[in-house]
Amino acid sequence: MPGLILAAPSSGSGKTTITLGLLRALRDAGIDVRGAKSGPDYIDPRFHEAASGAPCPNLDAWAMTPGMIAGLGAGPGLLLVEGAMGLFDGAAPDGRGAVADLARQLRLPVVLIVDAARMAQSVAPLVAGFAAHDPEVRVAGVILNRIGSPRHEAMLRAACPLPVLGCVPRDARLATPSRHLGLVQAEERPDLDAFLATAGAVMAERIDLAMLQSLAAPLPDAAPPRFDPPAQRIAVARDAAFAFVYPHLLEGWRRAGAEIATFSPLADEPAPVADLVYLPGGYPELHAGRLATNRRFLASLADRPVHGECGGYMVMGETLSDAEGRTYRMAGLLGLATSFAERRLHLGYRRLRATGGPFAGTWAGHEFHYATTLRAEGTPLFEAWDAEGAPLPPAGLRRGPAQGSFLHLITPAPLDGVGGGA
Repeated sequence: MPGLILAAPSSGSGKTTITLGLLRALRDAGIDVRGAKSGPDYIDPRFHEAASGAPCPNLDAWAMTPGMIAGLGAGPGLLLVEGAMGLFDGAAPDGRGAVADLARQLRLPVVLIVDAARMAQSVAPLVAGFAAHDPEVRVAGVILNRIGSPRHEAMLRAACPLPVLGCVPRDARLATPSRHLGLVQAEERPDLDAFLATAGAVMAERIDLAMLQSLAAPLPDAAPPRFDPPAQRIAVARDAAFAFVYPHLLEGWRRAGAEIATFSPLADEPAPVADLVYLPGGYPELHAGRLATNRRFLASLADRPVHGECGGYMVMGETLSDAEGRTYRMAGLLGLATSFAERRLHLGYRRLRATGGPFAGTWAGHEFHYATTLRAEGTPLFEAWDAEGAPLPPAGLRRGPAQGSFLHLITPAPLDGVGGGA
């Protein structure tokens, strides 16, 4: 089936809003359409799913092999891949993992979304430069965003050296709320369907949907990936506090024969009977007071294998302090105390080697959080290296059957020469 990449010169160009509007507009027009998101992102894919009604995978050119990317991208209908950051922006030192890598690997054309609010004829060298930068990345057309007036639109169209699929005006109805990790989660927006309907109507009016579809190219045919599961029966926490889990991991474990059940810590549901309890990341700091009083949930974690990522890791600790400095008792499975009273950004891709436990082996992962570690006592869980191969301090903790870290696992992967890896 065909696909297309929606990218931009930089972050903040309006890619997400335009992608969501296009997904909804095409769906409303009776087109079988689905979305995908470039890079490590938990939030945007859930909006894609709400807009299109179809699952949205992450396609990560830094962490995943081309074969895995092709397998995750395969499926029915038109695929719109929303890029991250700028088209050629990736990890240090060489930009690996950029949206352009997906364009090369999948051989998909790119539609460039340009924030034209503060330019007119200068759009010409900008677009021409992106189109000529890499002959293996074909920029096939342009969507001009945040247009101020019909006169402004006419000037831009006359100057643009590539086909213009549409011009989207500045519109306060298309603004989206955000917090420190990005957009507010899809399930937290009671107005989501109304917002998507408005965005879809705007894109249907302002963008040539037939022209957009005509630019799409065939996707490679590949089978979806499967992964060796960390346990046969896995209980996964799933609610507004524990929403950051990669569907490709869960589905890959299922394909390999694992049984997966979900439960809600916020509803004080105990973890079901399983060989492993998996506490993903999310926003536990926003719900710390409620989680601290959910005794059935907390008691169900004792004396059994538990793995926590980022937010889940913090809940496994002894205390968690929120942004106002209020401190709450958590599960006490690990010698860990964390706080959001003083925020500090931790961000980047990671190469990892587990020191033991159910996720033994080497992994590609990432870190993105603002929490401060006040105390961490115990055996480290991972050896870690950054995207450039530089060694990092050991990460995470292990104690008995409990383990966790701030790191989000993306896929099993070789160490690519760091730390003695292949």
